[in-house]
Order: sequence, then C-alpha cells, then structure tokens
Amino acid sequence: MKIGVYLNAQHPAGDDPARRMAEMIEQVRLIRQRGYDSIWSGEHHITDGYHYFPLLSMLHRLAAEAEGLDIGTNIILLPLHNPIELAEIGAFLDVVSGGHFILGAGLGYREEEFAMYKVPMKERVSRIEEGVEIIRRLWSEDKVTFKGRHWSFDSLTIRPRPIQSPRPPIIIASQVEAGIKRAARIADGWTAVPVTKVDRLTEEIGMFAAARREAGQPPSQHIARIYEVSCAKDEETALRRAAPFLIEKYSAYASWGLPGLKMDSKDSPEDQLRGLATDRFGVGTPEQVVEALVGQHKAGMTHVAMRMSWPGMAQDAILAGIDLVGREVLPEVRRRIAAGT
Repeated sequence: MKIGVYLNAQHPAGDDPARRMAEMIEQVRLIRQRGYDSIWSGEHHITDGYHYFPLLSMLHRLAAEAEGLDIGTNIILLPLHNPIELAEIGAFLDVVSGGHFILGAGLGYREEEFAMYKVPMKERVSRIEEGVEIIRRLWSEDKVTFKGRHWSFDSLTIRPRPIQSPRPPIIIASQVEAGIKRAARIADGWTAVPVTKVDRLTEEIGMFAAARREAGQPPSQHIARIYEVSCAKDEETALRRAAPFLIEKYSAYASWGLPGLKMDSKDSPEDQLRGLATDRFGVGTPEQVVEALVGQHKAGMTHVAMRMSWPGMAQDAILAGIDLVGREVLPEVRRRIAAGT
C-alpha cells in the first residue's frame, strides 16, 4: 500500500494566498524528505468564505518540489471540464512529474458548481463516461475519432503524450453502488470517499472487485482514498489540534449535501471528532495511527492519501503532523505490511 499526503488547497478568504502557497511548497518538501509516496489534492469552486487554489495549475507548481512522488487528483470534477483540454494538461503533468501522474475524477454534487459552468447536473454520468473514454484514447492513440452525445471530433492527436505506458491510471470516486460499478467498468481503479467506515469500505471494495470480474476487467491495482489523520504524542493533543478545523470542514460537506454525513453542533469539536473518527479516521498517537493505516491495508486499500491539514490550520501544526507520521508511523506501517501482521 502506498501512503501519501492530501494537500489542503482551501483556505479562509482572509488568508494571504501567496503565504499559503509558500506553506504548501514547504509541506511538499518535507513530505518528500520523510519518504512518503505521493501528494494529492482536489477541486471545488465558489466556496463562500474561502478561496480554493486551481487544482491542475497548483499541481504543476508543486511537481517541481515532488521529484519521485506520485501526483494525484482526488478529485477533479470531470463533467465540468473539456476532456480534450484535460488530456493535454494531464499528459504534460505526467511529463513534468517524470511519469507519476494519477487522474482521479468524480461526478461532483454541488449545484452551484454546475450552474457556474453551465452544465446540467442530469448530464453528469454521460459526461464522465465520455470524458474518461476521450482522455484514455487521446493518451494512448493517434488520430482519434469520437462521436458522442457531448463531444465529437475527427482524427485528433495530442502532443506531448504522457510518459507512462500505456498511459497514466484513471480512477473514479464514488460511494454509491452504481458509481462503484461504473468505476469498475470504465476506469482503472476506484477511490472511496473519506466518510466511509472500515466495515462498509470492505463491502465496497468487494463490490468493486466483483464488478471488475463481471465486466471482464483484470483486478485493479488502484484502490485509493482520502484518509483523515491527526497524529500527536498523545490522543488528546491529536484531537485538540485537528478538531476545530476538521469539524468545520465536515460541517461544510454536510451543508453541501454530501451523502451519509450528519453533524451535531451541540457537542464540542473534540467530542464531535471523537465520534466521527471511530472506525473512520486515524486520530491519536503514532501507535494508534499505525493500527488505523494497517487496517486500511487489510480492508484492501492500495493507496491512501492522508489529509493532515484543513482550512485555517497553522503551518507549524501541519508540519508537526507530517514530520511525526513520516518518522514514526510510515516505517512501522511498511514493516507490518511486509510482515503480513
């Protein structure tokens, strides 16, 4: 199982974006130094009270600090974009990263974002299906002709093509049965949402594997997820460090309509996080986080992107978490996985 870091690209509107970008560069340098496998980030638009760095532009800048690391999108909202342009940009990101790009895509669920792009939400599924096929073919074929509901073109070739052969992996995020089966059928892999508990995660991985077999696809090497992690020398510090920021983030998710998420603001942020994290996140001491990550591997994960920062969190706390996990958690998780324990 590869273990990386999901970078928080969303910051309070009053924060200095230049300073936050400089902090992200510092985070990536530490991630590389501490031996992580990857960096990831995601996409949203018009998030009131916050600014959200443009995903692919940001990753191109960070690639310069991330030599040898996989660079993934978790996720890009594919139905909102021109897949030909995404194929070109993604191919170039694979070039500048030395062949380490992973395209993670999803449907999206916020009406505001679809209205902003003037894309009907009812077209999400057909657009992602067409988009995946177009990107896959443009990354691996010359003179591509495509006739679809949303996109049509003749004899199109993009250059440069990706370094990876035959192309970078394409993985699709979903938490519903139809979406998981769709990912099994049209993509190279699947990514679970952060809110899924371990027992449900095991069921979803089994569902994905069965759908791959039914579609005549080989077993996937790309089963990924964002995984919330707060690690400190003691559990109370880990809770206190993350709770105000993580709970605000999940309250926003709930207000945006993310399925399967209920928040109770009557409890303190620490108590809310304690309840939310049970069988779901890795929060606590290095030993507790080791057990949580080994549990993700046993469930069937092949790539975990740990989110250790949330909007508004101070840089010192972010770097402390990255450093501690890199020094005390990663080596033990890798030893445990190698030993099968």
